[in-house]
Amino acid sequence: MGLHRGYRQRGLRSYVAVGRRASDDPAVLAMSAGEVGGSTTRFLDRVQDRVAGLGRVLDDLRGLECFRYPATYRLLDLAPHPPDVIHAHNLHGGYFDLRALPWLGRQAPLVLTLHDAWLLSGHCGHSFGCERWRIGCGECPDLSIYPGIRRDETARNWRRKRDIYARSRLHVATPCEWLVERVKASMLAPAIVEARVIPNGVDRTIFCPGDRRAARAQLGIADEALVLLFVASDVRRNPFKDFRTLHAAVSRIAAGLPDRPVLFVALGQIESSRQPEGTEVRYVPFESDPHRVARYYRAADLYLHAARADTFPLSVLEALASGTPVVATAVGGIPEQVRSLRPSDAAPAGASPGVATGALTRPGDVDDLARAAVDLLNRPDLVARLGVNAARDAERRFDLDDQCDAYLQWYDRLVAGRRGPDAMSDAG
Repeated sequence: MGLHRGYRQRGLRSYVAVGRRASDDPAVLAMSAGEVGGSTTRFLDRVQDRVAGLGRVLDDLRGLECFRYPATYRLLDLAPHPPDVIHAHNLHGGYFDLRALPWLGRQAPLVLTLHDAWLLSGHCGHSFGCERWRIGCGECPDLSIYPGIRRDETARNWRRKRDIYARSRLHVATPCEWLVERVKASMLAPAIVEARVIPNGVDRTIFCPGDRRAARAQLGIADEALVLLFVASDVRRNPFKDFRTLHAAVSRIAAGLPDRPVLFVALGQIESSRQPEGTEVRYVPFESDPHRVARYYRAADLYLHAARADTFPLSVLEALASGTPVVATAVGGIPEQVRSLRPSDAAPAGASPGVATGALTRPGDVDDLARAAVDLLNRPDLVARLGVNAARDAERRFDLDDQCDAYLQWYDRLVAGRRGPDAMSDAG
């Protein structure tokens, strides 16, 4: 939605088609049966959707990823104007017919931004250590990984996707080099006309440095506490995060800093707060107001992010933009977000204090995560320096306006290219 708002602010006609509408923005359009056409057409659409619903039940029982969403083919009728560019984002979640990709690519230039690796596999959003997505899946080690399936039809699902891509022409974007390299090694590669890395951006008018004391007062957090923050959806049970490692590390951080109370805030979980020895664990429900979320980043001394798999987490960018140093596990695209003071596989020499924005740690290593946090918190001047670096780096690399501009410049070239070489010349 950040890109959509950015486009609208620039005076462009932008519409967002979604499976389930949760916004009162008139430019957010629901891809559901009976949204367009006359009464007879709407009735037939609903009948078609009911029939497809029965097919979805059968597909689910058989372990097939379901593509039976006929409203996808009415997508271009929802908006009042035909699109110059179609930009698709997450296509899993039970609303989109993947078989429509070849058709959509014939209607207008089709940009596809990947936020995870679902399009590359037989069912999972991230495969963790499994590499079978490279060769055709099958013999899946974990069918429960989101989006989970009931039976191991991963090889068939993989082939179905491959056959769809073979008939498609896609302009693919990813937010990080890590994911684009996986894309190029996958069955999606033959469909790619062009691939680009366009980092995600955050609204720095909201996520920016501010008065820490005022933020703590507004959130009911004591001035003297050392505040550690983690933000995620369903923080305890999210399969791609590593809350167990994070929770264990917080206890060790508190033990390593016995002279100050430690508060660990887990934002995105409905649960009773706890006070184990030496620390307080405060669970905060999901917060939809970004201004209030930004207060938590400003109130924190460090943002901790432990993950088993992650592409380019927005929470890391929000923390950096807020001037909060990040200590995170070095998985996925996270090493491209955090300039680590400590050596890592991504930066064997580490970054100097003059440019570092945090520290990277080994995945699943409680001691390493705790040690990195304690080393920083014992040096408040260094934490302050890293916070200044973080905000500057976010301004340079992760600004939402820059992300919008990068996509708009790409759209211009795609539209001009579709119109012919003369238009391309005019577009520069």
